Amino acid sequence: MANVVFRFEDGDQVTVSTALGENLLETARKSNVVIDAPCSGNASCGKCKVKFIKGKLDSKKTRHISDAEYEEGWRLACVSQVAGDVEVMVPDIASAYRSRMKVADLSSPEEVAIFDESKRKIEEADLPLHNNIHIVRIKMDPPSLEDTMPDIERVIRALQEVTGIQYIRIPYSSLRKLPNTLRSSNFEIQCIIGQAQRHVFVYDVYGANEDLIVGGLAVDIGTTTVSAVVVDMIDGKILAKASTGNGQIRYGADVINRIIESTKQGGRTRLQDAIVAETLNPMIQQMCRSAGISTRHIYRLAIAGNTTMNHLLMGINADPLRMEPYIPAFFKTNSFYASDINLKVHPDAHIIMAPNIGSYVGGDITAGTLVSMLWNRPEFSLFIDLGTNGELVFGNSDFMMSCACSAGPAFEGGDISCGMRATDGAIEACTIDAETMEPDFTIIGDEKEKPIGLCGSGIIDVIAELFRCKIISPKGKFVRDGKRIKRDAYGMGSYVLAPQEESGTVKDVEITEVDIDNFIRAKGAIFSAIRTMLKTLDFDISMIEQVYVAGGIGSGINMQNAINIGMFPDIPVECYHYIGNSSLSGAYAMLLSTKAERKVYELAQNMTYLELSTEPGYMDEFVACCFLPHTDSSLFPSIEQ
Repeated sequence: MANVVFRFEDGDQVTVSTALGENLLETARKSNVVIDAPCSGNASCGKCKVKFIKGKLDSKKTRHISDAEYEEGWRLACVSQVAGDVEVMVPDIASAYRSRMKVADLSSPEEVAIFDESKRKIEEADLPLHNNIHIVRIKMDPPSLEDTMPDIERVIRALQEVTGIQYIRIPYSSLRKLPNTLRSSNFEIQCIIGQAQRHVFVYDVYGANEDLIVGGLAVDIGTTTVSAVVVDMIDGKILAKASTGNGQIRYGADVINRIIESTKQGGRTRLQDAIVAETLNPMIQQMCRSAGISTRHIYRLAIAGNTTMNHLLMGINADPLRMEPYIPAFFKTNSFYASDINLKVHPDAHIIMAPNIGSYVGGDITAGTLVSMLWNRPEFSLFIDLGTNGELVFGNSDFMMSCACSAGPAFEGGDISCGMRATDGAIEACTIDAETMEPDFTIIGDEKEKPIGLCGSGIIDVIAELFRCKIISPKGKFVRDGKRIKRDAYGMGSYVLAPQEESGTVKDVEITEVDIDNFIRAKGAIFSAIRTMLKTLDFDISMIEQVYVAGGIGSGINMQNAINIGMFPDIPVECYHYIGNSSLSGAYAMLLSTKAERKVYELAQNMTYLELSTEPGYMDEFVACCFLPHTDSSLFPSIEQ
């Protein structure tokens, strides 16, 4: 056995004992030490860098570590084995994604305004934010020697009289409170009930004079980030909000790597614990503490996530999702309760899950479609949710079609040498002077923050600007030289945004021809999916009248630049609308509105799912898109002009 010391830049440290020969990344995972590993330890992304301080560590040099970095002690955790007692430093950038990632939530006035506008449009569409959870006050005669009716029957009869419904269910959690509550309040109590057409469920019982808050929780479980709000179920007021990185991310940035991890011994439990115990429960405790309520006062949850996230959350085998014919365990279910997965809320809290419609189009998209209002408009509209992957819905009030494209992790900074998620130090916007080739960029964080890398919106801007300034060709190759252009021993070019001495890292912040090629394929996946979906309907790009963009990366995207590189259709930029975290907004609507919940089920049932992998023309479309902006220039007339 050997002792491994993980040191952090803030001075903290974690010491664990592990077997000799154990992989360092696996040791970190088992010890809940967060090291970002988008490729799940395949040594293909180079993001899991740690600095060797002292001890014994067997670690081969990879293409992601330069000679200078290796001499300084930098190693990839995924290719390092513990050979004895060892001490390593985990850089801030490797773990900051959990606490400081820029998330599409309700943390800015702009996001709140978008959220409020979504609420208004939902209610205007005859989906009032009313639900079937109520507070009912009942008063009963105390028992006597002449009236020996049991407590539960006494309450049931009183509720039958008040509600007019005969079937009343009082679960164990309420029954165990009943004797003390009745006697301490002289048999006058308040019941929190869920009232359906033919039955009543008693969530909780309280004394007549207690102040009650009936809480609900709406959650967006993204592959990378998780956002949530605690709301008052009676008036719809938001009591608290929170967001964080998805704890599962250390097992891979994409759903395929996580599914593979879940098939290993104990993997399904590890993935479920990462989202429930490490992510959701701490968020719930934090929000309830902020709202001044007990976690037990959360009586209903609405969760929107993609199909894989839903399966991993519930601890259900997700492996069939990645293998033909791609069959999930469920699309829609109403059978889950908080106690099933050890969520630290009221044990009988019902979990409403936004329904999935395909293996790779999940409840986050059905919830987002509700908020986009495509289903309530006559014009042809396109809904795009950009996150770890891209999901699309096209249609109007008469029909809707959806699909998902494997854009890969590039939008989250994966497959990009200096790519990173949207956290402190990430370049999120950029312009380049066409004459001098000098960049001017915006960095996430405070004013003194130094650039560390590029997040998705920054990558789009840099590539669009390099193309506009004719620094790169339509194939993504560098065709101009200057002090910002570097070439390696093999002639491969790169554009330096910040040299090492001006950056917050140990090397230049740059974008290479390989990076550009990777991103061209990612943007090509989006546009080819749009084209393929339209072709199956015998439509063309000109028939798109409005585009609604959602997701974390959507807030920072320069829509015109996304058009200029051939990622989005070439229609007037004023037709593009950012609609925030539509998954969270949709979950909020489902939580508070019984009619909205039913509407989402209806949308999912009526939406056609297109499996792109089975479409014979999709690969031809994709290949045609791997160009700036496209091999068919007529599709982008405004750029030609």
